[in-house]
Amino acid sequence: MVESSRFKNSILRSLDADSVLRLQLKPVQFALRREIEFPGNAIDNLFFVEEGMASMTNTFEDGSQVEVGMFGHESVIGASALMGTRRSLNRVYTQIAGSGQSSPLEAARREFLRGGTFQSLTLRYVQTQLVQAMQSAGCNAKHEVEQRLARWLLLCADRVGSLTFRMPHEFLADMLGNTRPAVSIAAGLLRDDGLIEYTRGVVQILDRERLEQRSCECYRIIKNHLDNYLEFDGGSGDHLH
Repeated sequence: MVESSRFKNSILRSLDADSVLRLQLKPVQFALRREIEFPGNAIDNLFFVEEGMASMTNTFEDGSQVEVGMFGHESVIGASALMGTRRSLNRVYTQIAGSGQSSPLEAARREFLRGGTFQSLTLRYVQTQLVQAMQSAGCNAKHEVEQRLARWLLLCADRVGSLTFRMPHEFLADMLGNTRPAVSIAAGLLRDDGLIEYTRGVVQILDRERLEQRSCECYRIIKNHLDNYLEFDGGSGDHLH
């Protein structure tokens, strides 16, 4: 019997052993820059991140992209396929290398249609992703690059559970939808104030409390939803444990 407590992924940890078995999970490694989804490609598997972090981006005609969502240990990637989407609408790829579990789409769909805990948690997570996307859209339009960079670095640290992580410089500009010079200036200000260290593509958060103060309010809003969506009331009066 598979013990769900052995998983680091929040959704898998919340499922009973029978549900885990029905998902037909297989371990998977997420190498840096691994393409998990690409616009127009068929979605054949769902992925549950346990370590590392992946980003969902919108890609434009000129090849530029901007992040609209991120996936860490709380996530399931490909959930839209459970609701009728046959092909991916966005690009999803690994930003920070890690590992997780994959589930064949048909097995996941059968479990989803049972209407139990897996369905409830998946829908709650999708709602959380919508909140994150909407908050990020507003943040990108309203707040300065320095604030947005602080928000993004904090969310990355939360997703990977570490204050130190590898992040190539070009990723930072893409994720924030800004030019590299603008992001370099913002990162330099945070570094000069002793909040972060950033050398050879490795980010180290030196003063988390002050970095949170430098960030906009969007960080706390997004963090609250990502951290607590398992506890949100589904409307039936029942709480999932």
